[in-house]
Amino acid sequence: MSSATAAALHPAQRRVLAVLVAAQILSGAGLAAGITVGALLAEDMLDTTGLSGLPTALFTAGSALAAALIGRASQRRGRRVGLAAGYAVGALGAVGVVVAATVDSVVLLFAALLLYGSGTATNLQARYSGADLATPAHRARALSAVLVATTLGAVVGPNLVTPLGTLAQTWNIPSLAGPFLLAAVAYSAAAIVLWALLRPDPLLTARALADPAPDDLPDPDVAATGRGGDDRRRILLGAAVMVLAQLVMVAIMTMTPIHMQHHGHTVGAAGVVIAVHVAAMYLPSPLSGYLVDRYGRMPLARASGLTLLAAGLVAGFSPPESVPLLSVALGLLGLGWSFGLVSGTAIITDNTALATRAKTQGLVDVAIAVAGAGGGLASGLVVATGSYTVLSLAGGVLAVALLPVITLAVRPRHTSHPGDRPAATTRR
Repeated sequence: MSSATAAALHPAQRRVLAVLVAAQILSGAGLAAGITVGALLAEDMLDTTGLSGLPTALFTAGSALAAALIGRASQRRGRRVGLAAGYAVGALGAVGVVVAATVDSVVLLFAALLLYGSGTATNLQARYSGADLATPAHRARALSAVLVATTLGAVVGPNLVTPLGTLAQTWNIPSLAGPFLLAAVAYSAAAIVLWALLRPDPLLTARALADPAPDDLPDPDVAATGRGGDDRRRILLGAAVMVLAQLVMVAIMTMTPIHMQHHGHTVGAAGVVIAVHVAAMYLPSPLSGYLVDRYGRMPLARASGLTLLAAGLVAGFSPPESVPLLSVALGLLGLGWSFGLVSGTAIITDNTALATRAKTQGLVDVAIAVAGAGGGLASGLVVATGSYTVLSLAGGVLAVALLPVITLAVRPRHTSHPGDRPAATTRR
């Protein structure tokens, strides 16, 4: 039995997945807080719509820095240290947002949002931990199991916006800062769970078991990286898939609550739409993982672009008063992001050696976070100078840029497999 197969059967794998799932359920609530009310809080404090995308830009910029640091820490000391520290910093940032809103300090708000972004980076990087001990044939499903766990907290969080706002007001805290109280508790709890229970460390265990063999690569989408080498070409491709998906998703998502509020909807209604969106980001993860493992990385990367295009079209042409249609649009937006994230993550993990994997994954997530920051910042400006419809349609068209990127990057290497579908003879 090869070491890769042994790693999949290692008793640590089930424990690792269980601990990661528990931490993701907790952190999901903290992740959803900023998504739901961040733009509304900024608009209230800055008294302008043009800069209402700034919170998303700031905490995604903070997540970019955190992603690099978490990747380096994980590479040197294991996933447990990197992930626990990331959530702890995110909790500190959430507390800072609450204080900033209470004392009406824009400068403190901006600084706190940068720290708060660490929680977002950590939530995403946790997916890599689920794949550390999995074979290539099961990597997408393993990482999707971690992603789907975020659903519970992420769906519950936005629907607690109103009661948390009421609770905050009883403590003389602005109501829009209420969800960040939940984020502080959720991120702190996730950090404690990971620090105390993520033993043995999945990345360090995978290194101890490492003995890569070419015949363990069952999919022509999985490049032959050799012993200890990285396929930089495929790494860039996986990064491109996730960067474009993140850019489009963040831009449209950020402005949806603002768009709804400007057309008479309540914060609670916006919370419902965001809950649908976040559920669609994470709940279909097992399906995304199965499809990626079954049909290959590239077909699902293409499906990501087409689904995001559909989301942009539905959002752009939906009547502003229709909550159901906006929910459908945001649901498609989340699903397209899921396809892109799972396929892109699998491509990255397939083509990085264990000796450099965590560091490379961290740098890729930096690019994803920068794309999210750009999308969040630009979204407010586009809506202020144009409209939500313009933003949605532009995002949908941009998402289709995934298709030529994938085609140009893959075709020269795999002309014998134009569909990039796994060959039946390689399955076991």
